[in-house]
Amino acid sequence: MEQKNERKNTKWAWLWQYMKGYRGLYILAIFGTICYNAMQLIVPFFSGKLVDQFLSENGLIAKEHAQQFYTLVGLMVGLTILRVVIVYLDCMAYEKVSQTVLFRIRNELYDKIQRQDMGFYHTYRTGDLMTRMTGDLDAVRHSLAWVVRAMIEAVVLFTAAAIYLLYLNWQLALMILAIAPFIFFILNRFNKTVAPMHANLRDKLAKMNSQAQENIAGNRVVKAFAAEAYEIEKFNQTNEDYRESNQQTALAWVRFFPWVEGFANLMSVTMLLAGGLLMMKGKLSMGDYVAFSGLIWALQNPMRQMGNIMNEYQRFNASSKKVMEIARVTPKICDAPGAKALASRLQGKIEFQNVSFQYEDANLPVLHDISFTIQPGQTVAIMGETGCGKTSLINMIPRFYEPTKGRILMDGMDISKMKLQDLRKNIGFATQDVLLYSDTVEGNIAYGCMHLPHEKIEKFAKYSAAAAFISKMPEGYETIIGERGVGLSGGQKQRISLARALAIEPAILILDDTTSAVDLETEKQIQNSLQSLDFPCTKMIIAQRISTTKVADQIIVLQDGHITQMGTHQQLMSLPGYYQDLVRLQMGDEING
Repeated sequence: MEQKNERKNTKWAWLWQYMKGYRGLYILAIFGTICYNAMQLIVPFFSGKLVDQFLSENGLIAKEHAQQFYTLVGLMVGLTILRVVIVYLDCMAYEKVSQTVLFRIRNELYDKIQRQDMGFYHTYRTGDLMTRMTGDLDAVRHSLAWVVRAMIEAVVLFTAAAIYLLYLNWQLALMILAIAPFIFFILNRFNKTVAPMHANLRDKLAKMNSQAQENIAGNRVVKAFAAEAYEIEKFNQTNEDYRESNQQTALAWVRFFPWVEGFANLMSVTMLLAGGLLMMKGKLSMGDYVAFSGLIWALQNPMRQMGNIMNEYQRFNASSKKVMEIARVTPKICDAPGAKALASRLQGKIEFQNVSFQYEDANLPVLHDISFTIQPGQTVAIMGETGCGKTSLINMIPRFYEPTKGRILMDGMDISKMKLQDLRKNIGFATQDVLLYSDTVEGNIAYGCMHLPHEKIEKFAKYSAAAAFISKMPEGYETIIGERGVGLSGGQKQRISLARALAIEPAILILDDTTSAVDLETEKQIQNSLQSLDFPCTKMIIAQRISTTKVADQIIVLQDGHITQMGTHQQLMSLPGYYQDLVRLQMGDEING
């Protein structure tokens, strides 16, 4: 059983899975490659026959053989044209299959990446993933379309020529073929040399792409610190490193090629010398010698081409490993066996029962034995110093991360037993770090509910205090927002993000410091809107402004991963601690209960 699974895990078995529906065409293409390369013997074969059977001693064709001569020439031309047609159709078949496989793998890879959990994105850099989706996949396609065909061509052509030459004159054929093992030895050495080079080259390319992506995405930071020259120099160094690796890989064949070329040319020299001696002894006819001359390239060229074939194969080998790695990654956070689909919308009750959390790559827990209950429709504010675990806590509610201990319940059901899609469709999420897409304002707001009527989009924009500035934009809701929301202020982006979270009418709304970039007047307007939503909604808000926490039904104070205080504004104001100190810091002596 293990051996069977191991076979399925090989690169070619993996690619075979994506050829479903086109496997017959690919096998037919391979058969066509064998046929048209075997047909390479046509011209030398007929040339030999023409010399031996139809040329007289004075070099002219006898009249009684003229008709046979024309028939033979016509047959040779016809078969050559047929070979050209087979070659054309064969190349089209390889291209059709390879493009289909590329399309299927890219779609599945994108699907895999979309469904990964947060830990996956901590492991793989964006630039590296882009390299796998583009350059690596193209290397896989190129291997199916060209490397396989070229390899079969080389093997079939060499084998067919060798067999035919042995049939014509085994003595001369063996003398020529005795040189081949030396060439194969050199090619084997080259293959072992270039394999690690391609793996290293591929890693250098991914590193360069990652650096370019990070700097393009972070261009504002670069400009803010006037670090253009530093970043250009850093990229230049990475680019130089890649160029050197690329050059070393390309020049590897140059070191081996003179030896291959030398031994290949030695075949021609052997044919001239040995063939001449055999002709003088009457052991080789002129026609057979012409056939040998016409086919010697069929022995030499495949061995010359094997260097390029091995080069491309090792590129495929390095790239396919990277593609397969992503294709086989399974998310750790997924639907549990027997996960239940939600029959209706959640009510919004949330319970944390002795929940602890620790990141996989960290040594210390972030949260310790967190327990609390939020009733449906309540507004809960979460406060605490930077790094106390606020964001980690809310990220466990939609199962971006899993608790390392304890469990989280919604409406009395363990969220790990729910279907992920059902769970997340009940949660609206808006964060301080906003990502907007290169789409219209309306498209961004309706992202979680694509067929939302325009009237509702306007309603949710009013809830988030975004309607006023949207109406002043050049094309209103049809205005195209630049990549990552370029052209909008931080507060405007946050308000569109809030409208997007509200647009799905979630049972649970999670706001991670979403109003940090808006003024107090706008914040007050948003608070009033959130208190008068026309659908039931439990709200969890990470905030540091007392103006936000005062209206909360419950305030949870986190310190060093523990809940140190929990209660209403009035209750916490009567207790010494973090909350009371924060209120005094923000409001001075004017503390209103």
